[in-house]
Amino acid sequence: MVKRLLLASPRGYCAGVDRAVQTVERALELYGAPVYVRKEIVHNKHVVEKLRERGAVFVEQETEVPEGSTVVFSAHGVSPAVHANAAARELRTIDATCPLVTKVHREAVKFAGEGYTIVLIGHSGHEEVEGTMGEAPDHIVLVESEEDVDALEIADPERVAYISQTTLSVDETHSIIVRLREKFPHITGPRTDDICYATTNRQAAVKQMAGECDLVLVIGSRNSSNSQRLVEVARDYGAEAHLIDNQTQVQEAWLDGKETVGISSGASAPEELVQQLVGFFRDRGVDDVSEFEVVSEDVRFMLPKSIRQALAAQGT
Repeated sequence: MVKRLLLASPRGYCAGVDRAVQTVERALELYGAPVYVRKEIVHNKHVVEKLRERGAVFVEQETEVPEGSTVVFSAHGVSPAVHANAAARELRTIDATCPLVTKVHREAVKFAGEGYTIVLIGHSGHEEVEGTMGEAPDHIVLVESEEDVDALEIADPERVAYISQTTLSVDETHSIIVRLREKFPHITGPRTDDICYATTNRQAAVKQMAGECDLVLVIGSRNSSNSQRLVEVARDYGAEAHLIDNQTQVQEAWLDGKETVGISSGASAPEELVQQLVGFFRDRGVDDVSEFEVVSEDVRFMLPKSIRQALAAQGT
């Protein structure tokens, strides 16, 4: 029987997600519905549904947006081709790309300009990876594992650089970078790690918490890379772990014989979903609920310039 809950801290919204969600909310206030959003603004079903109710229209491609309309680009970033398509359709574009993803895009452009073959560590098909590869498609190769590194054939092994998706597993990425350095001793990389502070911190909290838990529940959507990684980290560090969208997905079988349950949430999952899950356990008589804080976060990002200027013009 579950007796104790540990809440991983930090968890949930990161600064980039907070900024992206606020960007759509402010755009709706400034320009009225509909405001179009290319792809999901962040990878969370609950967040997307709430914004849809307020008048956001989610589309797969910018070419679906009526000419002259307002479109927000998601936190995951887009390629230069998307910006070009939007300009051709005379769309009012608001770029909610996370500044930490923008950093990776700049690195790709810089390394490509210096004649490097760029190895991008990431997951095929993820929107962030597609946007980054679009910055220099002729210069970037994608690897997802150490085996991919072993199979790499690069024309000039002396001119190789690596960059990575921001939401990967810290441990897994480290092992891939080690393998790259073994294979390409002259390889160069970014000045600072591409994996974002929020991904690193949330994984660190789950790593330390997992050892004290019989079960770890991570709130996040299936297409959320950083949420999936939290589940993997919990399992790697000895806990049974499951990814759920909300408290309704908890299965009774998971709770059999479990005394301590750890809870975390991906960087795009709102805190209200965590509190609903806590409520689910409180209703079952669990009253020992404590924060498991590993590191304190105080990162904030300013809203996109176009939104700030529009708000200033309104005097808000």
